[in-house]
Amino acid sequence: MQLTGPEILRRMQEKENPDIIIKPFDIRCLGSNSYDLHLADTLRVYEHTIPLGMKPAIEYKGDRSKHSMRDWFNSEQAFLAFQAQPWLYDIRDPFHLVDPTNPEHHKTVNIKIPDTGLVLSPMIGYLGSTVEYTETHGLFPYIDGKSSVGRNFIMNHHTAGRGDDSFCGEWTLEIRVLFPTVVYPYMRIGQIYYEEFSGQRMPYNKNPNSHYSNQRGPTAAAVIPVDKFLAEQAGKKR
Repeated sequence: MQLTGPEILRRMQEKENPDIIIKPFDIRCLGSNSYDLHLADTLRVYEHTIPLGMKPAIEYKGDRSKHSMRDWFNSEQAFLAFQAQPWLYDIRDPFHLVDPTNPEHHKTVNIKIPDTGLVLSPMIGYLGSTVEYTETHGLFPYIDGKSSVGRNFIMNHHTAGRGDDSFCGEWTLEIRVLFPTVVYPYMRIGQIYYEEFSGQRMPYNKNPNSHYSNQRGPTAAAVIPVDKFLAEQAGKKR
């Protein structure tokens, strides 16, 4: 059962051990059954996914007519190289592949979002984070995009919008855009919802296998394990 906005507020106002904590909180961001979350001012990009000589994002000049393809390149030489051999800058090139089991592939570069806005590229995946720090106890929290964000074809998470009972921290966002798109610090980027669940609790912040408890800022992926014991078990069944 999903909580309504008034119920979210009531649980936040419990004097001892509230189920829900949202910091900072502003009543103007409380909706009918959710709370609006905001984009923090720092993004991260996996370093080796940025084509050589290219910028992962562009500072917005306030008018799309002031921008051109040249803006994506660090130098005139890099732009001329792109014009001569554009296929070398194709993000589909396996040179840019991500190996989820290799920590070297999770090295990131930081990008500050200026107050004037930052143009994101459809070629790049960005790790962002919410301004809000949240705690959720005894409830199932999850985030999703706002309708207006979706209608601008901004995706704020890739299957990872679901949280856990007793997740505490800022939410990391996996951001992709369909077109070159401007984002701003503190823009509304999504909504958090809460649902009740049944069964014995297994709090995330007390689980030794949790990777992202108390995370702050955009957090790179933990190494994804390859559970070879499953292959051994599968072999026993044959």
